[in-house]
Amino acid sequence: MAEQANQLKKLINIATDLELSADLRTNAIKSVGNIGTREALLVLLDLAANEKLIVEERDLALKHAREIIKSRR
Repeated sequence: MAEQANQLKKLINIATDLELSADLRTNAIKSVGNIGTREALLVLLDLAANEKLIVEERDLALKHAREIIKSRR
């Protein structure tokens, strides 16, 4: 569990680091979505609300958040 939390923190840092390439940030967002936990869902919602990210990255975060919600029904 602690390992997953550390992984999420690393992915958050990558996804929000505007000095990194858009490809790296996008891959980080996808990786958070692949984790699929409640914590990952909350991270994705935070990323979708982050106005510093470009619109496409925010949309991607929201898309993955929706997928997690649908999979939990």
